[in-house]
Amino acid sequence: MEALTNLQNHFLIAMPSMDDPFFQRSVTYICEHNDEGAMGLVINQPVELNVAKVLEQLEIVVPEHSRMFDRQVFAGGPLARDRGFVLHSPDDEWRSSARLSDDVMITTSKDILEAMGRGDAPASFLLTLGYAGWEAGQLEQELADNSWLTLPADPEILFNTPINERWQKATEKLGFQAWQLGPGAGHA
Repeated sequence: MEALTNLQNHFLIAMPSMDDPFFQRSVTYICEHNDEGAMGLVINQPVELNVAKVLEQLEIVVPEHSRMFDRQVFAGGPLARDRGFVLHSPDDEWRSSARLSDDVMITTSKDILEAMGRGDAPASFLLTLGYAGWEAGQLEQELADNSWLTLPADPEILFNTPINERWQKATEKLGFQAWQLGPGAGHA
């Protein structure tokens, strides 16, 4: 199978026919995509935790009266669900973060969570538990099977769009409404 374009810093948008319960109507931000496979974080599957609860579980003091701590935490994927990932806006202060694009950085370092406890959070951020992973060729096969649509990542959808609107807004950026997607799209 011929390799597809590198999808790092793209969204995977689940087709309506996606029957995996974890990925139904999901939007996944692709952090890495190469010959060895792909890794991404689902950005629209909330868990029953907010940032304050995660910080408390890590014994990080949470200042009172900050809306940032009410932010939802997401199930980033079915793998390593006890491991946290923070996608955030670029800032040179975070040396342990890897730059994924001009608009997005990622870290698994606890220092960013400790900074949040001090009220020094990045301007925009999203916290996930777990990740989604694909072995070499697996994502390409799923794309060939019409399980996903792809779209260059949009920081507005990633950081600012309400959770329940992300799948719809992502499909709209492709030029159509979500209801226009048929369950068998792409199959003759």
